[in-house]
Amino acid sequence: MNLADPEIRADLTARLMARYAGRPAILGPGILAARTEFVAWVREVGGTALVLSTAHGAGPKPPDGDCVVVDVDAPATSSVTEEMRVLDHLARHLPDHAVAAIEAFDPERRGAWVGGPFVTTDRPILGRPVLSGRPAAFVALEDKMLADAIWDAAGVTRAPYEIVPPDRDALAGATDRLAGPLGAVWSGDTREGFNGGGDYVRWVRDDADRARALAFYLTRCDRVRVLPFLDGVPCSIHGLVLPDGTAAFRPVEISILRDEGARTFTYGGLSTFWDPPDADREEMRGAVHRVGEHLRSTYGYRGAFGIDGVLTADGFRPTELNARGSAGFTQVVQVDRKLFSLLQDALVLGEDPGVRVADVEALLLVIDAERSGRPVELVKDAVVGDVTEALTWDGAKFEIAPPGQESDNVLVMADTPSGLFAKVQPCSALGPGVRLATVNLALYDLLEREFGVELGDLSAAPDLR
Repeated sequence: MNLADPEIRADLTARLMARYAGRPAILGPGILAARTEFVAWVREVGGTALVLSTAHGAGPKPPDGDCVVVDVDAPATSSVTEEMRVLDHLARHLPDHAVAAIEAFDPERRGAWVGGPFVTTDRPILGRPVLSGRPAAFVALEDKMLADAIWDAAGVTRAPYEIVPPDRDALAGATDRLAGPLGAVWSGDTREGFNGGGDYVRWVRDDADRARALAFYLTRCDRVRVLPFLDGVPCSIHGLVLPDGTAAFRPVEISILRDEGARTFTYGGLSTFWDPPDADREEMRGAVHRVGEHLRSTYGYRGAFGIDGVLTADGFRPTELNARGSAGFTQVVQVDRKLFSLLQDALVLGEDPGVRVADVEALLLVIDAERSGRPVELVKDAVVGDVTEALTWDGAKFEIAPPGQESDNVLVMADTPSGLFAKVQPCSALGPGVRLATVNLALYDLLEREFGVELGDLSAAPDLR
């Protein structure tokens, strides 16, 4: 089954999509704009869709009449971590008006629940199976305290580390032993549940940094991992655990800008336009093959996963495991998002879709030829409303285009439960050899100049290879 052949991919996609044919689908809870694509897929096979919307979000929404939209108030959150944590609980503790709408939409309970990776497949919701999610056991693998043991078991070269309690002397000792020229990085455990988006990560260079970080972890974590600060290009590599082994994809740049004065990191999106040296690419892909086989044999893992890390002067060094179809995985499979979304769900459910490693890796040449990426920004304390503006690009700077001028760089912004979300999509400023981080800096400059959004003194990580 050579997935480089579009007709073969289309046939497999149709077979996997058949589970939704003529069937109700309940999507969410989450951002409405993020469900537009899936609503269209369901309608194409004669299904119907209801979306539980916590916010309408940035970008195109489902056209009127394409689905039932039920607005649900999510608890106020101050971070991406908190927003993700509430989704499974909210799905299983919906307000009465949402439950009534679902029962009216699907009175025979024939529906399938499409929740995403933060709604678990462990139990049905309102009597309906969760077909898009993952088991809680897979979520647990994202605890950063487990990552280094996984790298060791899989034979992946890693940075030195120590795991200590959130105690001043213990953290000081580990930091003194491990800190490099740019200090150390502390990461908290998952005592309170999943954490991501860098919310439990702290950059530590002096005593004041240590005091602030310790105060944060004392009330939230039992353990803290200490690593040297790894300088270089933040990046990730992704795999798919299949019945016959693990398929490995190509590297993805992660735009993480730094503010050295404030000791903060700002996430800015993903891109496949960046290419590491060939030897580093193969090192990263080899790590995926070995980690995937360890996850399968030790944890019964199946489906997509990603390894985040840094391409340092000494080569790739992993920092964390994402045991899901992460944003980076979605970026690298842009060549056929629909197929890989459905394939991921089938694998997580324990099905054998008939796809093998060679079938998936046959797509690598196509994926390398069809690059993708976009700069994004999430600002916790900013509110601007819905904004769509065409932009001009001079190779270094974005400007808002004159009225009526069309552009292949478009700024889209909206307010979400976690804050202002902004993106440039489409973004022709990106191209082969262009670092996403540099385009992100231009986006942040625009947001500050035109919308008064304060982002700090940000800079891009250097490419040291």
